[in-house]
Amino acid sequence: MGQFAEPDVIERLLSDTKVWAFVGLSANPAREVYNQARLLQGRGKRIIPVHPDGEEVLGEQAYASLADVPGDIDVVGVYRRSEFAGAGVDEAVAAGAKAVWLPLDVVDEAAGRRARAAGLDVVMNRCPAIEWAKRR
Repeated sequence: MGQFAEPDVIERLLSDTKVWAFVGLSANPAREVYNQARLLQGRGKRIIPVHPDGEEVLGEQAYASLADVPGDIDVVGVYRRSEFAGAGVDEAVAAGAKAVWLPLDVVDEAAGRRARAAGLDVVMNRCPAIEWAKRR
């Protein structure tokens, strides 16, 4: 599992990126994806909600799919259960994202390998908030 949790990749994604799309982000503050998006937005990242209902979240317009998002995406956070994560990773590759981040307990190593083969950075089974807190 360490192959998708390299400290230098994690640091680069937290430090050097500007636009994070969150697959599964809705306006429900009880969901972990909402908390992670709010945290990164508070740290200066532009967040893009990607959810079929298309409602505005944290002051940002939502899109039904990654394919609908205009402009460049640095990181796609795939906040779906492991069995659905691969489709989100494949959509991130197709959308031209530079990286994918799968949160704690979301693991799809085959999808991670596909993303890597397409040139994306991959972080898997890691929490952005925890990783941010570990920074010096």
